Amino acid sequence: MQRTYIKDLKNLVGKEAIIKGWVSVRRDQGKMVFMDMRDMTGIVQCVVLPDSPAIEIAKETRTEWVLAISGVINKRPEKNIKAGVQNGDIEIEIKNIEVLNKTDTPPFEISSDTKEINEDTRLKYRYLDLRNERVQKNIRMRHKVIKLIRNNLDKENFVEVETPLLTKSTPEGARDYVVPSRLYKGEFYALPQSPQQYKQLLMTGGIEKYFQIAKCLRDEDSRGDRQPEFTQLDIEMSFAEREDVMEVNEKLLISIVETLYPNKKIQEKPFPRISYKEAMEKYKTDRPDLRKDKENPDLLAFGWVIDFPFFEKVKTSTNKQTQGEWTFTHNPFSRPIPEHMDHLMKKEKLGDIITSQYDVILNGLEIGGGSIRNHQYKALQKVFEILGYEKESIETDFGHMLQAFKLGTPPHGGIAWGLDRLVMLLQDEPNIREVIAFPKTGEGKDLMMNSPSKISEKQLKELGIKIEKKK
Repeated sequence: MQRTYIKDLKNLVGKEAIIKGWVSVRRDQGKMVFMDMRDMTGIVQCVVLPDSPAIEIAKETRTEWVLAISGVINKRPEKNIKAGVQNGDIEIEIKNIEVLNKTDTPPFEISSDTKEINEDTRLKYRYLDLRNERVQKNIRMRHKVIKLIRNNLDKENFVEVETPLLTKSTPEGARDYVVPSRLYKGEFYALPQSPQQYKQLLMTGGIEKYFQIAKCLRDEDSRGDRQPEFTQLDIEMSFAEREDVMEVNEKLLISIVETLYPNKKIQEKPFPRISYKEAMEKYKTDRPDLRKDKENPDLLAFGWVIDFPFFEKVKTSTNKQTQGEWTFTHNPFSRPIPEHMDHLMKKEKLGDIITSQYDVILNGLEIGGGSIRNHQYKALQKVFEILGYEKESIETDFGHMLQAFKLGTPPHGGIAWGLDRLVMLLQDEPNIREVIAFPKTGEGKDLMMNSPSKISEKQLKELGIKIEKKK
């Protein structure tokens, strides 16, 4: 007899079935033993009667043991029916139990909401925390969001392309994670802060409409709800203007909410637009919370913030890598609005240049940002000159981009969403760690794998690396 998933038991009343899963709750009532069994599709109550050949094993079982159970699916007595609960009107009369694995006493209870458990303990035993109903739902809804994104973009003729994880260290924004090369000692790869350069080069390659569910890695200082690695929905489009990119993304966000979160209400469609200047003057932030009723957790106030300044004076606290007195506000690959292109090329009125950047916001958080790009090499070169880079370093760091832009790169633009943050908001969770399968702490540590960790002297020698000890 094949295994039956718990969600399908309601169709088998009066028949025998085999289920496999974990003991969620166990109640020994002397003559009889009741167990709630759980698999990835749900939960069902089981009962072992006094004359069952499985009664002795049932009395030995404990919560979180892994079992294979065979029995008859019965209707519950009328007085025991639990309305509105999955399988609340049926139960399994157990005939046989096979113990697939026992467990030590778990470090915390899984059947109740683990939010109340110390987070470090949850992260150390994350594989146990993942069994919790709420965390399971978060991960499964994240899957559904990604699946809908893929299906919708495929219908719009986008192509999903994987870009490299071993790339080159360039001054793109945050610090890079670097990876030493064993074959080329003294040289290093970098892990991508984003697929920004590759996705633009895909436009040079004629892909035209690209997307990727992309891993991004940034070596930043601890900052609350940040992760060293996070996931983006990355999109780039050739021959696109700002309105084209915004339309695709707005349509996609509306589809996600209306298809997967019908209980939630989008406050305004199409999404309202506000300039950076107006946002700062009116709300004192470039990601204002536009909700008219902030007490309603199911109200989603999407919006667009547009017309950002391209450059700003360097602050001593900035995390952006720059060589001069000016830095970029979003990324160096943006293109000014058409009427300010002349300012860029003449390197004048730098503080007044408005970029084609657009951010999508939701309930007071930025969930995505993008721009139309500088696709002509002379314009991109001017940006790096403004940032203070010498000609030689521009060529070293970005020569591959400038060369590509000399070889027929079309006009293009795109956007990237913070996928973790979007799912967090849709799932009504307080932080992104609740929607990531194996998150790190706010300090960037993986308590489950105990990383980062030291490597052996043999590995260091192979890489040509020597660790200097602090005096």
